[in-house]
Amino acid sequence: MLSAAILLLLTDQNKGQAEENYPVPKEAVEQPGVPKGRMEQQPRLTSQVFGGTWHDWWVYTSANLDPAKESNLVVFQDGQWSHSYAPVFFDNLVAQGDLPQTVAVFVTPGTFTDGKSDRSREYDTLSDAYSRFLLDELLPLVEAKYKITHDPMRRCAAGLSSGGICSFTVAWHRPDKFGLVMSWIGSFTNIASGESKREGGHNYPALIRKTEKKLIRVFLQDGENDLDNEHGNWWLSNQQMAKALQFKGYELMTVWGKGGHSDKQGRAVMADALRWLFQTKPKESK
Repeated sequence: MLSAAILLLLTDQNKGQAEENYPVPKEAVEQPGVPKGRMEQQPRLTSQVFGGTWHDWWVYTSANLDPAKESNLVVFQDGQWSHSYAPVFFDNLVAQGDLPQTVAVFVTPGTFTDGKSDRSREYDTLSDAYSRFLLDELLPLVEAKYKITHDPMRRCAAGLSSGGICSFTVAWHRPDKFGLVMSWIGSFTNIASGESKREGGHNYPALIRKTEKKLIRVFLQDGENDLDNEHGNWWLSNQQMAKALQFKGYELMTVWGKGGHSDKQGRAVMADALRWLFQTKPKESK
């Protein structure tokens, strides 16, 4: 059942109320008596996949974590933002019994030694490089300390904007490792245009329609006042993604609003998105 937060959002869309006027869910606020999980910043990681870049990262573990039990996994791209607000959601959802014990990893995009960001190369391209970075370099460090589930339907890649398309790309290339995607204001546009000027994420709707269905469950959020520039129209690109996923029979949840390129609506519906994503495993496609 959808919470009052999502129902109010859907009502607000129809009424045309002011953009970005979203309710704050109770899961976004510290609740009395709810035990807090542990957040630890990890030693800076230097990547071989993205040679010459370093990444800051943090690991959250939910309260009273049983080391003998497998934990759900959520990996947030652009962790420099989400590590400050996501833990309270997990504290509340685990305490309510809506999620089992969880390990969440928050990782920043790479930075070169000269201070330049490697975010677009890592996030906007459609190659398997970022999934290799996660699976070969980052997650082994996490799994050396914590018992993480290997069930892809209990492992989620999450992010917003370019981090949103990056999260989908991880699952697209490795659905055996990540079966869940949470994308807010995803940049399914032609940012990584390459030499051909057409190599970017705007290709995903066509690829989805022409490729055998994969076992991926996807949550998409966007607002109709999102970006419109030389790379594409974010609102239309997300609509095209939704149509392609629906056409191919993917498990999909969409939440549309009137907002712009921000995380406000995503944070308003994050608790419901996580509840929906971590449901029972879908049946195998025929």
